[in-house]
Amino acid sequence: MLGPVAFFAVFFAWPVAAIVTRGLKTDGGWRFGRIADVVGQSDIRHVLWFTTWQALASTALTLLVALPAAYVFARLDFPGRQVLRAVVTVPFVLPTVVVGTAFLALVGRGGLMDELWGVRLDTTVWAILLAHVFFNYAVVVRTVGGLWSQLDPRQEEAARMLGASPAAAWRKVTLPALAPAVAAAALMVFLFTFTSFGVVQILGGPTFATLEVEIYRQTSEIFDLSTAAVLTLVQFVAVGAILVVHAWTVRRRESALRLVDPSVTARRPRGAGQWALLTGVLATVAVLLLLPLAVLVRRSLDGGLGYYRALGDADGGTFLVAPIESVVNSLEYAVVATAVAVLVGGLAAAALARRDAGRLVRGFDALLMLPLGVSAVTVGFGFLIALDKPPLDLRQSWILVPLAQALVGVPFVVRTMLPVLRAVDGRLREAAAVLGASPWRVWREVDLPMVRRALLIAAGFAFAVSLGEFGATVFIARPDNPTLPVAVARLLSRPGDLNYGQAMALSTILMVVCAVALLVLERLRTDRTGEF
Repeated sequence: MLGPVAFFAVFFAWPVAAIVTRGLKTDGGWRFGRIADVVGQSDIRHVLWFTTWQALASTALTLLVALPAAYVFARLDFPGRQVLRAVVTVPFVLPTVVVGTAFLALVGRGGLMDELWGVRLDTTVWAILLAHVFFNYAVVVRTVGGLWSQLDPRQEEAARMLGASPAAAWRKVTLPALAPAVAAAALMVFLFTFTSFGVVQILGGPTFATLEVEIYRQTSEIFDLSTAAVLTLVQFVAVGAILVVHAWTVRRRESALRLVDPSVTARRPRGAGQWALLTGVLATVAVLLLLPLAVLVRRSLDGGLGYYRALGDADGGTFLVAPIESVVNSLEYAVVATAVAVLVGGLAAAALARRDAGRLVRGFDALLMLPLGVSAVTVGFGFLIALDKPPLDLRQSWILVPLAQALVGVPFVVRTMLPVLRAVDGRLREAAAVLGASPWRVWREVDLPMVRRALLIAAGFAFAVSLGEFGATVFIARPDNPTLPVAVARLLSRPGDLNYGQAMALSTILMVVCAVALLVLERLRTDRTGEF
């Protein structure tokens, strides 16, 4: 556990602390009164209110739209179910920049809705809410549906036989069993939308800003580190409270399960009601998930392959290299970030899986989720401030980018590997040790064969999220080595149809790479690896 703790201390806690210290400490003294001053500003209160309001609305809307799909994938068996399950998960691994770009092509200037009906939703809250539902749809489907598929349906059938109506049986039997999973999914969606950056930055325009967007504005445009530090602290406290509640719901979920084999719970649709529900879910997937991606691809092909060919030209301005080189940069960075995330996350998961792990070690489990909720903008800017002098003068080093990406990948590695490691029979390890095997050989001969597939899945998730990391990378990626998300954002910030088309083309390339990685993961997935 010493390695993961040191990694998070140096590359997460230290940069965040550096930003807070730089903003709140002047002339050797702390200015805690600045917190009240910042929070008391009317524009900051508006940002706090909008951040909370849009997160609550996004969470409620996502649950409303995705819970029927969770039931369909859990209880109904139909042709193409596994392929569609993978398709539904694709939006979750897409970078938020791509999500924002896809919806911009659908509801923005010159988008499909603008062409057909003259309606634009960009710079409106509805575009943000729909994009958040698009991004988080799979969180509810996989988290709630994963548990729903393993609940014994005979319990609800017994309630029906005793005279309960279908609604009453579901409300009194199934819903209480699903409640921890629904709560966990809702908290995850709220966490992701509360800290939303790329989607709001692209679709919100100058009208809407979340805490994450405001932190970016204060650090990169206004250079007011004091205000940025206060907002970072506010976000940190809010995310910490969310993670405490999330850890509690996960423990409830783990302790309440009485599960059966999910392969025996799914049945062919029966009756008009189930067929109508299946049809409605398929229509929702087509309109909400597939249509924005299809429109993105279509806009990238306006005028043939011209936008793709233009990616090979360097303009010497915003890009010191041809935008297409960002593809190679992103792949190289993601490979290094994946290696770091798997190493750090694997060690952390192995320590957390030990049955003799102390309370302090188990508490580190919740802290591992913090990089998903704490401002990535703060982490990226903190890298530039904290890692600029010996013995860790990394400000000019390429390694900064994969290190920032690995911070986001580690929680996915831990969440994927931990359930499998906990399922390994400890007596096998003890028997190998008694026979004289070293700890390394015990891991290689006992644990590794059982967790190899989970390890590959964890690496795939780390690769996908590293490829799309934007909040921290936008600060530390050098102009001569931009990543794909940074290149897309820069193109969107420049006027002209050529820049817009190139952004669509790069987003399509990034979408295809992430989708391929996801489909490979789905083939490797086993029931023992659980759901995210």
